[in-house]
Amino acid sequence: MKNIFYIMIVLFAVSCKAQTYPLRTYTEIPENAYLKDTNNELQTYEGTWKGTWNNKTIYITLKKITNKYDNVFKYYRDYLIAKFKVIDNSGNILFDNNNLADDKAKINGGKFRKIDNKYSLNYIDPDLCFKSGFITIQFIDSNKTKLEWNFMESSNLIEPDCFYHSFSASQRPEPLPVNIILTKQ
Repeated sequence: MKNIFYIMIVLFAVSCKAQTYPLRTYTEIPENAYLKDTNNELQTYEGTWKGTWNNKTIYITLKKITNKYDNVFKYYRDYLIAKFKVIDNSGNILFDNNNLADDKAKINGGKFRKIDNKYSLNYIDPDLCFKSGFITIQFIDSNKTKLEWNFMESSNLIEPDCFYHSFSASQRPEPLPVNIILTKQ
């Protein structure tokens, strides 16, 4: 009888799967559920994208992460991460975080917004005194080779121990463009 009880528990545990929800779910997601890219929408964003602004060129590489547990929301999800490299007109590398591990990426995806269908991402840069902000991206052509990027920097207080604390606003590091059209490479 004891063995039958253990077998039933094991079978029950194996048969219990977390509920799966599509990325465009706009209701509360229960703990341990899976917010999954069921329509493979994130796949079209993957790859390297290029754009220019203020005499700089940026290369952004977007990558899809699947079935990753989110400690904040307490569920599994699929999302995009982004790594980038910025060079000036002389070819000098200004910023490059392409060698970071995926779990250390400075740009992490959220989800598709209900209001405008843009995909949202968050930016936090510990190397630049925790400069942070909010990014939205969306395709602007039917071939999905052009991406509109909008970055809104958070109004962070710059701590006195930050290396650019005494810089004027125009001298502060500018790792990301505010508005740019990126082309898939």
